[in-house]
This record gives sequence, structure tokens and C-alpha cells, in this order.
Amino acid sequence: MVLWARPCRDEEEQRVVHQLVRARKAPRDLAVRARMVQLSWSGQRVPTIADTLGCSAKTSRCWLHRFNCRGIAGLEDLGGQGRKRRITEQERSRVIALVKTLPPGRLRWEPVDELWAPDELGPAEWTLSTLGSPGRRPDPSGFRYRTWRRPCRAC
Repeated sequence: MVLWARPCRDEEEQRVVHQLVRARKAPRDLAVRARMVQLSWSGQRVPTIADTLGCSAKTSRCWLHRFNCRGIAGLEDLGGQGRKRRITEQERSRVIALVKTLPPGRLRWEPVDELWAPDELGPAEWTLSTLGSPGRRPDPSGFRYRTWRRPCRAC
């Protein structure tokens, strides 16, 4: 099956295709598809275009057909790929705002060198570092606390 890219409608379309082929900052896929059109305009057939660009002949035919139907807009990816969002933008903003606030029950230093909690009735904040601090302090009797390991049952 022989397929050619339709002739350019005007000089503007031809200029845009040539700019996409030469562009260094354009998306690579778009530049390769524009190169397919340019090679087709120069008279090359689909198998030769596919070999030159390192893709299948079916891929070349697909993009040339889309260019023939839609023009330059047909060379761009269709929208809608990727995973859909599970939460709305409003919910996302709310979560980010909650993360930035100080949790209840956590102590904070004041400029007068005192600790105070914004919500003294909130649950206490326990962290692994505060729970493990007895294991890091040296004991005068020489006994070492083993807070993170279970005792060996074989002994």
C-alpha cells in the first residue's frame, strides 16, 4: 500500500514542518513525525522513510494518514493518556494546606525560651527518637537498654 503525504496547503504549513524538523527544543516525537512528512514530500516511499527513521512502516503510514486528515495538528499526540486524577484540585489544595499547618499537641519554642503547645488538649506527639532515647543514654550500672531488638529466645 503506497501512501504519500498530501502536498502542503500553503507556504506557512511548509515553513512550520521545516521548523519542527530543525527544532532542538521541540518534543522529539513531533520532530520525527514532521521529518516523516518532509521525507514523503521529497518523494520517498513509506518503507524507506521507516528505515531512515528507525520505526515500522505501519507507524509511518499511521502518521502520514493523520497528517493528510488533520494537517499539522494531526502530528501532535492525542490528549487523555496517563492515569486520571483520584482527587480534585480543590481536595489537593486542602491536603497541602493541612500538611503545612502545625499538628495539634506538638510543642513549639517561643521567643521567651518556653515550650508551649498550640492545642494542649490534642493528642501527644511521640516520635521514635523520643521513645528510643533511653537506649542511647549510658546507664551508670553498665546495663544497656535494647529498645529496638527483640530478646533472643534461644539463649
